[in-house]
Amino acid sequence: MMNSSCKNVYTVLNYTEKVAISTICVSITPLSLLVNVLILVVIGCSRNLRKHPSYLFMGSLALADTIACSCYTINFLEFHLSESDNLLGKTEYLLKLGGVTMAFTGSVGSLLVMAADRYHAIYKVSTYKVLLTRKRAFMAIVTLWVMAALISFLPLMGWNCQPCESCSSLFPYVDRYYLAFFASLVLVVIVLILVAYALIVWMAHKHEANMSAEHPELARMRVDIHLAKTFSCVMLILLVCWLPVLSFMMTDAVGTKLLTPEKKAFAFCSTLCLLNSGINPLLYTLRCRELRAALKSLVVENNASRTLQATHSHNILTNLAIQT
Repeated sequence: MMNSSCKNVYTVLNYTEKVAISTICVSITPLSLLVNVLILVVIGCSRNLRKHPSYLFMGSLALADTIACSCYTINFLEFHLSESDNLLGKTEYLLKLGGVTMAFTGSVGSLLVMAADRYHAIYKVSTYKVLLTRKRAFMAIVTLWVMAALISFLPLMGWNCQPCESCSSLFPYVDRYYLAFFASLVLVVIVLILVAYALIVWMAHKHEANMSAEHPELARMRVDIHLAKTFSCVMLILLVCWLPVLSFMMTDAVGTKLLTPEKKAFAFCSTLCLLNSGINPLLYTLRCRELRAALKSLVVENNASRTLQATHSHNILTNLAIQT
């Protein structure tokens, strides 16, 4: 079990800060869960969407964000709001931390897969559907989640530390070298996402320039400008939600001892990752016209089914009344 000195090191929030951070989590989590679960239901119920690899990747992102919202909120609040003298044991803590890490790793990894998918859809238009089959997309998702689980549970499998003094200042039992490894990995993934979207905008700009040179008399909508604005918003949100947390992790990983104010700031900044899981569906999924159409169709079918059931029940009651 973690001793009281460790508790004083890691649980640094006072009563007012606990109330504030609880309010933030409780405000974000229900809506995030609702939107992500809704996306999973729509994709799961639509045969047409399940046939397209792109929507399988969106489903992977929604699944990761659903798990992240649930695991993060429960475990984060349990850790920071605990009033007991002893916190979790080493194995239990690393197991719960691994679950949260796996969810966020799966989320960022799904964003990278989606960026790569969009890049190849533009770069290799003629062979895209042949190269990216439903089976290959499914295998890519399985590989992503296996790697996310392996990376996230490395501390539980042995890459950890026992004494409080030699561990991370932000996470009990977590080795600083592992923290540096994880933060660096997430940074690399974010950079790759940035590069993929930058290449997409560049190719769109090149295409628009060629079309304008060939047909200068036509007034065209600048798709490249529209994409640049969209992807700039996407990248800005991704960086705002992840860079503060990663900055604290890297600072801790290089051996700089974080004081209580920095630890409190990290606790509040980490809720931005939770916010990112709620924003992802709005940026990457609900903007898709086909998914919105499938959602509308599902709602219409559900309403029609309820109407039919109500009519059937009314007819049964009417027949019973006549017979009586």
